[in-house]
Amino acid sequence: MSRYRGPRFKKTRRLGALPGLTRKKYAPGIESRTPPRSGKKSQYCIRLEEKQKLRFHYGLTERQLLHYVRIAGKAKGSTGQVLLQLLEMRLDNILFRLGMASTIPGARQLVNHRHILVNGRIVDIPSYRCKPRDIITTRDEQKSRALIQNSLDSSPHRNRKWKLPRPKHLILDSSQYKGVVNQIIDREWVGLKIKELLVVEYYSRQI
Repeated sequence: MSRYRGPRFKKTRRLGALPGLTRKKYAPGIESRTPPRSGKKSQYCIRLEEKQKLRFHYGLTERQLLHYVRIAGKAKGSTGQVLLQLLEMRLDNILFRLGMASTIPGARQLVNHRHILVNGRIVDIPSYRCKPRDIITTRDEQKSRALIQNSLDSSPHRNRKWKLPRPKHLILDSSQYKGVVNQIIDREWVGLKIKELLVVEYYSRQI
């Protein structure tokens, strides 16, 4: 299954707030064209929705998410927490959490277009796994810095409406267009309300 490129509002209306996908939120008072489902949700449906939240928030394909679940399953510690750490330490997500991109798809575009450096070297792979002490900067070009500045000016970290705190494992020096990764992210600072155990249960037969 390929990466989702359809209407983003449609996904937030069904799954709730997905800040990595879009800043737009579905207003409950607005009537939906799709009538609400009646009856109690099955356990499969609940697990599926949690999995979809994770997938659409981080902008992953089905194959990519399954790959991360398998890696997390082989690591020490809680599979769910390791999975979230793997996803949160992706370069595109780090740029988003720093406020250097307004959404994760926007961050992915910055990386793909070679605007971003990690430790002084251009990295054009959005899934690049950042590590503690990594230094993330932008190219010393007017266009690159203008793109980052535009995102910083409209960052949800500066918007009281969103109340999205910058995680403690990241430091941003906006004047230098530079971000620093201090450590692996703690569970409490993950930028999405998610029940990761249900995601692991969803994939349990495939890992």
